[in-house]
Amino acid sequence: MEDLQIIELYWNRNEEAISRSEEKYGAYCWSIAQRIVARQEDAEECVSDTWLGAWNAIPPQRPVVLRTFLGRICRNLSINCSIRNTAQKRGGGEVNIALEELKECGGESAEDALETAELSRLIDAFLRTLPEKECSIFLRRYWYLDSIASIAERYHMRSNAVKTRLSRTRGKLKIYLREEGYAL
Repeated sequence: MEDLQIIELYWNRNEEAISRSEEKYGAYCWSIAQRIVARQEDAEECVSDTWLGAWNAIPPQRPVVLRTFLGRICRNLSINCSIRNTAQKRGGGEVNIALEELKECGGESAEDALETAELSRLIDAFLRTLPEKECSIFLRRYWYLDSIASIAERYHMRSNAVKTRLSRTRGKLKIYLREEGYAL
């Protein structure tokens, strides 16, 4: 079933929208959730809650790209779940570390800042200016929340080289945001 048809099902409050979304994007959402949360049960709950989140958001929203819309809902739910879980155990995890790294680029908290439409637009424009590998490394860390070690392995780099590249890219992002008039 095409995305526009699934969106129309949501819009018409037809419960088939949920099963069609799960059928088409369940594996995609699962891959997002399992990278962020530690336990399988939590990942399953986040994916399940994604369909409820979409049900509650459509209408009034009409997503342009359903895959991205569902992925964002799942990612936000997974981040919240991970933060809740790691708050109970001291020390945090990859999610908290990655969000802390992004805090230096602006906003009260990375989670709040990433939700603003203007900042999202600026970050998207910034990412388009980066070479492909640099952009991919940045996205692996801050969108998919991969560990430094897994990024290093994926791109056949040393961990220190990944950290340095991410630090430089964050610095470039900070400068770019200032130049575009975004208050840090």
